[in-house]
Amino acid sequence: MTTNQPADALALRLARPEDMPGILAIYARYIDTTITFEYGLPTLEVFARRMAAISATYPVLVAEWDSRLVGYAYAHPYREREAYQWGAELSVYLHPDDTDRGAGSALYRGLMALLKAQNVCVVYGAVTGGNEISVRFHEKLGFRLFATFCNTGYKNGQWLDVLWYERQIAEFMATPAPLVPIGKLDKPLIRRLLDEAVGRAN
Repeated sequence: MTTNQPADALALRLARPEDMPGILAIYARYIDTTITFEYGLPTLEVFARRMAAISATYPVLVAEWDSRLVGYAYAHPYREREAYQWGAELSVYLHPDDTDRGAGSALYRGLMALLKAQNVCVVYGAVTGGNEISVRFHEKLGFRLFATFCNTGYKNGQWLDVLWYERQIAEFMATPAPLVPIGKLDKPLIRRLLDEAVGRAN
């Protein structure tokens, strides 16, 4: 899938298998922090399988500056039962040198646009208590705090709260259409939505 963005501009696209080492390298920068609750860095093989399983249904996106991978984001099920299919949880990770260039906002907007096309109605973000940068990020993008799970995780010698944010992205229909896997969306539609997300982030 090509992009209509200039080569030296921010661009979004669906992740490919060859992106996995670069994506894992970004994730590795957070593994010792409380931003992720995972204790140890997964192997490339395990991580690639994880992303492949997610991308069978949900978008996994990468952001590039001048063809350099600077961040990634993905959606995944909020809960596993079928009745939860109209909600999705979002996750985003940026290279620490590229956190103030609009890539995070573009990735989140791209995810929300694609998920709306997939018939998702509401999206969620989980924020570790005390992560004020993430709090401001979600609030800027129209998310609202709806729950605080107190002392729900333990990492790096401390008990951690998790703040749950939500944003409605589509109407709650009386008879909603089922979730459409990302691979069933038209490629031109995906490209247009991702380009529009970049334009809104600039």
